[in-house]
Amino acid sequence: MERYPRVSYEFIEYPDRDLLAMDLAGQLADDLEEALHHEDRATLVVPGGTSPGPVFGALSEVDMAWTRVNVMLSDERWVPETDARSNTRLLRETLLISKAAQAHYLPLYADKASADGALAELEVNITPALPIDVLLLGMGADMHTASLFPDGDKLDEALWPDAPVLSTMRAPNAPEPRVTLTGRVLNGALRKHVLIFGADKRAALENAKGKSSHVAPINAVLDGAKVHWAE
Repeated sequence: MERYPRVSYEFIEYPDRDLLAMDLAGQLADDLEEALHHEDRATLVVPGGTSPGPVFGALSEVDMAWTRVNVMLSDERWVPETDARSNTRLLRETLLISKAAQAHYLPLYADKASADGALAELEVNITPALPIDVLLLGMGADMHTASLFPDGDKLDEALWPDAPVLSTMRAPNAPEPRVTLTGRVLNGALRKHVLIFGADKRAALENAKGKSSHVAPINAVLDGAKVHWAE
């Protein structure tokens, strides 16, 4: 992976967030259907947080072969699923419902004290589901994506071309350790989408242009993606 990448992406602007949610859910569903047409199983990777909630709600109602779909988070906080900050908990409430409840969830958390000590166990289940067929990511105002933070303690390792599947990550503004898919795994997705809202995120996307992936980690995965934006 280039450290100073030249990235090219499609920027799609929507008149409002409701239209974005419906259209993006339709695109994700179409991408999954296309993958399932050629493969026995398809892997969908999605972000945590509240922004994609309406997208997930619409996607969960789509009638497709969900039993053949693996669903996985791009990153997770190292907290139990019962914790209010768990992305897994949020995902079970917003996406893994209705028709999508039949999907197979691949966790990024295990009941162990140390995130670092659980990576090998987690990778055993994740590796056979790669490459990612359909990827949805978010982006922070600091240009991070997944848990690839500009000030993350293991960002360099997570961005190398030969990085493992997973990496732990700690950052000053992240209260707990994270587990994240690494740059090469995210960038290797066959179909990539990025969801951002608001003027600050649009400005951050513009600011990322020409910067290294270490300064703007979103650049590690942005090439060839569709970026979906609404105010």
